[in-house]
Amino acid sequence: MAATGSEKQGAKAFYVTTPIYYVNDAPHLGHAYTTVAGDVLTRWHRQRGEKVWYLTGTDEHGQKIMRTAEANDVSPQEWCDKLVEEAWKPLWEHLNIANDDFIRTTQKRHTDRVQEFVQDLYDKGQIYKGGYEGPYCVGCEEFKLPGDLIEAEDGTKLCPVHKKPVEILKEENYFFKLSEYGPKLLEFYEANPGFVQPESARNEVLNFVKQGLEDLSMSRSTFDWGIPVPWDDKHVIYVWIDALLNYATAVGYGADQAKFDETFPANVHLIGKDILRFHAIIWPAMLMAQGLPVPGRVAANGWLMVGGEKMSKSNLTGIKPQDLTSHFGVDAYRWYFLRAIAFGQDGSFSWEDFTARYTSELANDYGNLASRVAAMVGKYFGGALPASAADGDAEKAIQDGLAKAVAVADAKIGEELDFQAGILAIFDFVKQVNGYITEQEPWKVAKDESEEGKARLATILYTAAESLRAVAVLLNPIMPETSQALWDSLGAEASLGALADQPVQSSATWGQLPAGATVTKGAVLFPRLEDPKKD
Repeated sequence: MAATGSEKQGAKAFYVTTPIYYVNDAPHLGHAYTTVAGDVLTRWHRQRGEKVWYLTGTDEHGQKIMRTAEANDVSPQEWCDKLVEEAWKPLWEHLNIANDDFIRTTQKRHTDRVQEFVQDLYDKGQIYKGGYEGPYCVGCEEFKLPGDLIEAEDGTKLCPVHKKPVEILKEENYFFKLSEYGPKLLEFYEANPGFVQPESARNEVLNFVKQGLEDLSMSRSTFDWGIPVPWDDKHVIYVWIDALLNYATAVGYGADQAKFDETFPANVHLIGKDILRFHAIIWPAMLMAQGLPVPGRVAANGWLMVGGEKMSKSNLTGIKPQDLTSHFGVDAYRWYFLRAIAFGQDGSFSWEDFTARYTSELANDYGNLASRVAAMVGKYFGGALPASAADGDAEKAIQDGLAKAVAVADAKIGEELDFQAGILAIFDFVKQVNGYITEQEPWKVAKDESEEGKARLATILYTAAESLRAVAVLLNPIMPETSQALWDSLGAEASLGALADQPVQSSATWGQLPAGATVTKGAVLFPRLEDPKKD
């Protein structure tokens, strides 16, 4: 699903990126976790009324892709085309990802601009010819330092991420003068303490740079699947130099200056912690060398763990995102990982935990509340939302609770990237409304047929429905399909307009849902789960 940022000429877009993902295989839960987080963040900012640009894409060059294609008896380009069109793009559409662009590093709009960027650095004396000999992990596509490696029982040196032996490379390369940028980077980190998040990631970057940076090999000469070095076609540009530049080439670098000025640099780069150094050290150094602005923030999420190991194709135990969405639904999938795992920390997935949270929080707390309120408005008022009479202390407590939920959720999701805390604030409010209904007992109040009794019943049900109106707005960036269903159930589309146009920051303004709105009891938002099929 593609979306277009709101048109505000000249305004700087809130620009968010995911990593561009290697297409050596189909996407897994870890890739989807980062992409959903970016989608929720950008939907939230769109619903603030801001101009937004959300970029994702695929990294298609390098030795790993070349070897994977060879193993499958196809060319690297054929392999990339197949994976992108049959696996990556369909999954993002399935998960309701509203990206504005999808860049592929084999596209001409990217490759031409990468060559221009590298040529400029060469012309400025920032690149020189040399030789490299040392460990290299093809899985990471990274030149490793000896201190980065771990040792197997037999003494073999292993990549700490993939737990596989590194290869010892010896080849003629070109080098970028990364070592010159250590002091500039440290000065920048000091002036911008929020540039790297979380704090543990910031500390890792600081410690690494303080030890002294080595110049970076920015080309490879022993294979040819990559962008040719423009002044020496015996070399291809190192895949990470190529990949990082997608954040600039996708938004008009060297081709559309107006778009570039209105978009670049990224406000937030969402990444996995295993690629932290590339984004927090190499990328800003490249931009400094070119005189370009650096990003606002590099936010490293943790790893999804299986059996204590990072989730990857080799230890996924067969779990695909579609395995979960077919059982829990897409909205519940989008909600669960951001609800269950604190962004920036490692987290484990289990069917049991997902099932328990789905049943307790989505089905029982939220879904049941929506069903009960719609059913009571239908039963007692013929489906027409009644006007509220005088609000008492109980109603004012609900209004105060909503104001708090909105303030916390907006700060946590929109600014701090603490998705878990933001979601919890919204669901704490849902629990408060459930408690309100339990305490007020509208089914008993309905037995009082006096005018006072009818007025009290109207106030209770209006308070509950108006609360749900705000919940639909707050949860729309996280669970857009069920939020739309609730919005429709409340009759809000006819009276208030499109759900996506409701500003999250003003959702606490009380009394927006008008009396007389047609409330209908639609399909259950979160149906009871069946036991998952066992193979």
